[in-house]
Amino acid sequence: MKLQLALDAISLETSITILDQIYTGIDIIEAGTPFILRYGESCVRALKERYPDVEVLCDAKIMDAGAFESEGFMKAGGDWVTVMAFTDDATIRDCVQMVHSYGKRVMADLLCVADIPKRAAELEALGVDCIAVHTGVDQQAMGGTPLEDLRILKGALKRKMAAVAGGISLKSLDAYLQLNPDILIVGGGILNSGDIVETTLAFRRRIDAHQNR
Repeated sequence: MKLQLALDAISLETSITILDQIYTGIDIIEAGTPFILRYGESCVRALKERYPDVEVLCDAKIMDAGAFESEGFMKAGGDWVTVMAFTDDATIRDCVQMVHSYGKRVMADLLCVADIPKRAAELEALGVDCIAVHTGVDQQAMGGTPLEDLRILKGALKRKMAAVAGGISLKSLDAYLQLNPDILIVGGGILNSGDIVETTLAFRRRIDAHQNR
């Protein structure tokens, strides 16, 4: 199980200061959507150059021009790019083809998809590498969590990886660990904690302990 740290409403400079202390406990650094909107492809390049041994995910949430938009992030050094699951199959197919030509991977984001089993089956057929359930910040503000969506996704997947994002904290971690996602995506649960270093270590210890059972 990989731990992915989402960088969203944070500056590149602050991110580097934090990552210098904790990157060894992180498997994937996510250049989040607000982060990319602020800095463009340059933030992906900066993160990969500074942390070459850590995967970098570009949360571009691609919805059109799949090949064109994904290629820029691959050239910048990204290891993953995200595409929205609700977009056209042609966009997803083009994104997958382009990203795979670089030997990298695509994550499909199920945000706002109602029929998870149906779309998950279609996404698997389209060749994405990982499918993510995602409760956005606005949905979280109304009490939403991705836990039940993860349960549904895990029951539907045949061969692809599953990821989960949406307000995960140390307090809620055990419930997600029980469902064994391949990628656990955490943002504020680490970055807004009182002690970022200790919280990252706590996530790492509990994930590793779960896997070693």
